[in-house]
Amino acid sequence: MEDGKLTVRAVERALDILLVFTEHTSLGLTEIADKVGLHKSTVHRLLASLEGKGFLIRDAGTEKYRLGFRVWELSAQLAGQSDDPGALVLPEMERLRDLVGETISLYIREGNERIRIQAVQSHHAIRRVAPVGARMPLYVGASSKVLLAFEDERVRDALLRSPDWPASIDQASFLRGLEDIRAQGYATSVEEREPGAAAVAAPILTGKGRLAAALAVSGPSNRLTLEMMREIAPQVMEAARRMGTMMK
Repeated sequence: MEDGKLTVRAVERALDILLVFTEHTSLGLTEIADKVGLHKSTVHRLLASLEGKGFLIRDAGTEKYRLGFRVWELSAQLAGQSDDPGALVLPEMERLRDLVGETISLYIREGNERIRIQAVQSHHAIRRVAPVGARMPLYVGASSKVLLAFEDERVRDALLRSPDWPASIDQASFLRGLEDIRAQGYATSVEEREPGAAAVAAPILTGKGRLAAALAVSGPSNRLTLEMMREIAPQVMEAARRMGTMMK
């Protein structure tokens, strides 16, 4: 019985930590401990568990925590319920899909990977399909480049120093490309990650200017040409802007 009480108490404390993020986008260990009224050692253990399960993400540069991809996945399951805030994003994704005719995806960064957290599939018989929860490297693909271009410089530096960085990709050229992406507001990719696939992506920035996610349009490269991607880029950026107004 006593063990059961301890287990329930740990769950309640973990939930209290998650609820702190209803009012804050990112917090450090000391800040979280102060807000929930627990010792830092206790909070550190709970944070490690929440991070391990994907409910929180720790930024290696700032050592601050923010909500992770599991929260997005839970929100996606409630997408059909009108009282769910996460459902607000889906109409914009569906609207963009109907405008451009291709698959629409939402990605966030976790460490040196990006994770597909939500998607609206194209109506075309031949289309780009990747499951929600799929993980991909940060050094290839339009969404990856957006997630790096609009992130803190320390995040980019950490990736460049990482053993995950492929020797075949010149770092100086890659960084120059990120500068161009920041200037134009979107990124494109053609067959960078797999043959026959192309994508255009734009950043979703909150009202406070924080990068929340990358919004991407993807499809077969013979249909989603560079010319076509440049043509629809303003629509992608506008959809991302509207989605950003829905996020704190």
